[in-house]
Amino acid sequence: MDTPRKESSSTHRTLNEGDSVRNLTPDLEKQPTTETSSTKELFPETDLSRGIVGWDGQDDPNNPQNFPAKKKWVLLALISALTLISPLASSMFSPAISYVAVEFRVTNETILAFSVSIYILGYAFGPLLLAPLCEVYGRRIVLSGANWFFVIWQIGCARANSIETLIVCRLFAGIGGSGCLTLGAGVIADLFPREQRGMATSVWAMGPLIGPVVGPIAGGFIGQEAGWRWVFWVLLIAGAVVSFGVELMNQETYADVLIRWKTEKLAKETGRTDLRSAYDKSKDAGGLKQTLVQSFKRPGLLFVKSPIVFLLCVYMSFIYGLLYLFFTTIPTVFTQKYGFSVGLSGLAYLGIGFGFFAGLAIIALTNDRMVTAATVKNGGKFEPEMRLPTMIIFACILPISFFWYGWTVDKHVFWIVPIIGMFPFGVGLIGVYMPIQTYIIDCYPKYAASANATLTATRSLVGALLPLAGPAMFENLGLGWGNSLLGFLALAFIPIPIIFIKYGKVIRETWPVNLEG
Repeated sequence: MDTPRKESSSTHRTLNEGDSVRNLTPDLEKQPTTETSSTKELFPETDLSRGIVGWDGQDDPNNPQNFPAKKKWVLLALISALTLISPLASSMFSPAISYVAVEFRVTNETILAFSVSIYILGYAFGPLLLAPLCEVYGRRIVLSGANWFFVIWQIGCARANSIETLIVCRLFAGIGGSGCLTLGAGVIADLFPREQRGMATSVWAMGPLIGPVVGPIAGGFIGQEAGWRWVFWVLLIAGAVVSFGVELMNQETYADVLIRWKTEKLAKETGRTDLRSAYDKSKDAGGLKQTLVQSFKRPGLLFVKSPIVFLLCVYMSFIYGLLYLFFTTIPTVFTQKYGFSVGLSGLAYLGIGFGFFAGLAIIALTNDRMVTAATVKNGGKFEPEMRLPTMIIFACILPISFFWYGWTVDKHVFWIVPIIGMFPFGVGLIGVYMPIQTYIIDCYPKYAASANATLTATRSLVGALLPLAGPAMFENLGLGWGNSLLGFLALAFIPIPIIFIKYGKVIRETWPVNLEG
């Protein structure tokens, strides 16, 4: 970072007698920060006369929000590449599980399913550790550590000599793989103003949603032709290459950390001990230990004290669990009922995959435009709930697949029909997932990583455990009524988007959450 320039009227803002520190430290959770034709986001500026260190003007090039557009999208592309590799590992192994069962002589279907879903359990634990760390030490170092942790544990998976070893190694790989999923929301909040976050979130979310679909297709053929261990060697190679690229090109984007570094550097250069970051709430902000403790509390505070976050976690967890129920049953259905080979069974996931692409295109092209139009209509004042109206449509589309897919495979209809039947689920899931993800970033931009960690942890916990009940449920109810039960449950959740659209603002303002300490 450039050495801070000397105080001058052109680079530092001088407080008037009636001004306060709060004027220079905007409450990012409450103040509108959308840049429209009539309003522009205000960043805290340096005022050395009051011992406050911030940005050197609103156009400070060191502020990640002022990075050139090309630089922003390159940084986001790096994160997005990782979010493709990591979710690949969640499902790439699934089609080859039959080979593992033979080699390790495992006949228990629940244990075999758990060896696949345990990776997602790592996604539940990882964010609760990584999100607080990145809000104290910065995005870059935490992301780097998580990436290499993910890569190293692929070796353990590839060389496992028992099902127990494989399960443990996949758990730790999942913890490392959760880094890009956890920090991506924070990086988007760091780099992009609200009117660009819909598109940015769409790019970033391609990996977590497309990766689990591409994974089984690739994993099925790799497992069939080269053996199941090569699934992990391929993940090792791909993960190492992308992680190395991140090491070369990534940089810190979290404003709180950047200004803290600037404050420490300026204090050392000037010999002043009274300097503090403009992002600190008060002069008694506490030491690093206190800051770290408070950071670890935030995901839990959001889940327990914010009705917004709690209800969204419940909704997303349910939808995510349905996705992984699909993933665990597809290989069995298409190999046993339709006679597909292990490799070809992975192609059955294309129905969901094409739905993902269609939903992603719709959201990317419409969400930001819809928000911009609604903001202008609202007199230039942005409300996070402006992200949500289309969710109602997508929530209604999502249940269609369970009835279509369930009864066509139950009646053994030609294989292409159930694959097409998965398409509405893919469209609906993206249409629900994307607005929720961006809505959370807009509600808590400063602590987007912690808010996203809460979402990721809860949905991953359900995504890891719910599929374990799948074999018993479908055995008792059959594919037709078993999937219909899931469809009826999805229908029951449709009112949730309506509640948020109508009462979201009231809920946010009635139950605010203090995340500062």
